[in-house]
Amino acid sequence: MTEAGKNAGVGETRRVRVVLVDDHRMFRTGVQAEIGETERTGVEVVGEAADVDQAVTVITATRPEVVLLDVHLPGGGGVEVLRRCAPLMAAAENPVRFLALSVSDAAEDVIGVIRGGARGYVTKTITGTDLVDSVFRVQDGDAVFSPRLAGFVLDAFASTDAPPVDEDLDRLTQREREVLRLIARGYAYKEIAKQLFISVKTVESHVSAVLRKLQLSNRHELTRWATARRLV
Repeated sequence: MTEAGKNAGVGETRRVRVVLVDDHRMFRTGVQAEIGETERTGVEVVGEAADVDQAVTVITATRPEVVLLDVHLPGGGGVEVLRRCAPLMAAAENPVRFLALSVSDAAEDVIGVIRGGARGYVTKTITGTDLVDSVFRVQDGDAVFSPRLAGFVLDAFASTDAPPVDEDLDRLTQREREVLRLIARGYAYKEIAKQLFISVKTVESHVSAVLRKLQLSNRHELTRWATARRLV
């Protein structure tokens, strides 16, 4: 058992109920195998989800102490899960806390989910032991970050020189931002669909949503908009 999961008192072992949210089934299986042996780690995996709608449904039904949340998810990304679960995070008793677990170490991803209410952000290079410790720390209300990522948060929230929030960009979901960048880089819809593991029809829907939210008329205007903000 890890230090965080050791006895909280005589005859008492700490436990934490966790939901895994990631769109790659094999990754969820790996995390489950690594941390989900409850008698050894103190972690009980009570649910899994592969997209935003599933995540909100499972989290609402199980009310875990901690959610391990991927940033990039079908249906709007981790930020959308956080937005829709805001009442659960704000609960006076037994709040649900979120720890981002992602392959991405991009500053905008880190800042986006922390702004959305996540208590921490660790990358998928983390060891199983460290992940268990991070889960227990988040359960306790601590903020947890992979060392390199903490600087992004300090820069964004503590520095007086932090860039202002882009309200237009904040209207977009994480997935819409991904599609926006690829469109601005000249990718065809089929190429975007292949890269993001979604259908061409879904790509078209995201592009339409981006154009509507940003009040743009076509992909050429979208490209200029993205280039002006150095998003390409």
